[in-house]
Amino acid sequence: MTDADGRLLGPFNAMLYSPSVGLPLQDLGAALRFRTAFTKREREIATLVVAARLRSDFEWYAHERIGRRAGLSQDEMDALRAGRAPMFGDVRERVVFEAARQLAAEGDVSDAVYAEAVATLGRAAVVELVTLVGYYEALAMQLRVFRVGVPEGEPAPEWPRDGDGDGDA
Repeated sequence: MTDADGRLLGPFNAMLYSPSVGLPLQDLGAALRFRTAFTKREREIATLVVAARLRSDFEWYAHERIGRRAGLSQDEMDALRAGRAPMFGDVRERVVFEAARQLAAEGDVSDAVYAEAVATLGRAAVVELVTLVGYYEALAMQLRVFRVGVPEGEPAPEWPRDGDGDGDA
């Protein structure tokens, strides 16, 4: 991701400060984006849950676009940005949402959500989901620390007013 002048956008500049950490982190990101059991929609649902929970402007900016290309509707995006459960018709998407929501909010999942996630997604996909949430939380922190916002001229996301990202404004 580069701007019109070819400069890197997002977390990639921070990764360059420490290539010995940044390159393996980028490899992990590629594995999570391209080599997991998730559909594009499922992956973007989890990523957008993290972006909204941590109010990561750039992460939301980048993944809102990817989510739209993956087929997420405006209503689904609005619910995710507000921290609410969208009306997903697909059980896997509902499980991904709830597990990602609990992970991002609590750092854990309830026994019931864990059992449902293993039964619905499989144990390997639960490992991938936990790792995906942790990866995007790490990126969100880097984006925050290095003060990376949306590209110049782009609007920042409108977050709920309550300030905690759980959507109960």
